[in-house]
Amino acid sequence: MSTTQFSLDGKVAVITGATRGIGQSMARLFAAQGAQIVVVSRKQESVDATVALITAEGGRAAGLSSHVGRAGEAARIVAFATEQFGGVDILVNNAAANPAYGPVEQSTGDVFDKIMGVNLKAPFEIASACLPSMIARGGGAVLNISSIGGVSPEPGLGIYSVSKAAIISLTKVMAKEWGKHHVRANAICPGLIKTDFASALWSDPKLLAYTLRKQAVNRLGEPDDISGLALFLCSDAASFCTGGVYMADGGYTI
Repeated sequence: MSTTQFSLDGKVAVITGATRGIGQSMARLFAAQGAQIVVVSRKQESVDATVALITAEGGRAAGLSSHVGRAGEAARIVAFATEQFGGVDILVNNAAANPAYGPVEQSTGDVFDKIMGVNLKAPFEIASACLPSMIARGGGAVLNISSIGGVSPEPGLGIYSVSKAAIISLTKVMAKEWGKHHVRANAICPGLIKTDFASALWSDPKLLAYTLRKQAVNRLGEPDDISGLALFLCSDAASFCTGGVYMADGGYTI
């Protein structure tokens, strides 16, 4: 085995939710391995800051402010990636929403629609929009960021967990149907990671202690704990891996 299997030289990677936490960690690592990064996130100032950070580290990146849950954004993202770098080889669906924490019956109406729109519909639409470019370029890789909640739901994260279970199923459908085009699809299920998105969980001493008691690895996860696995799954080193669901949770779900 050669270390060049992990190289992303010449690849174009679109990463949503790429301006902080797990998304930014992946964007920086992928760029360090030679990929040209399309940074996608909601706030323009955060997009610009992440592009500047990647550039300062010697990488290549371009950024697009996008609310992935809105109609028409998938086509806009692909058009931007094509304009900037010629197409798409890798898509990481990392952007997520969870506007409500509490009993599942409270996640109704607009809350339900927002969670499903960002966490499930958007990844489906963006991946579908990227597919023609991946086929034209000889293949590609789709990586969907799910959650341990998609495998083992926890109280208070009801519809979020449902959306993450659905993205696992969607990943397997993509893998089965798109393999003939040399397009692979895999999912990562992070556990509790020290990100702003999950701060309500890890900043609560009781919740953190409960989580750490259940983990085999007795520490809080970091974004870089996810990005290494993501690099493997999006590189040629994982050329025989598709339809997989990979836990990165410190052993929480054992």
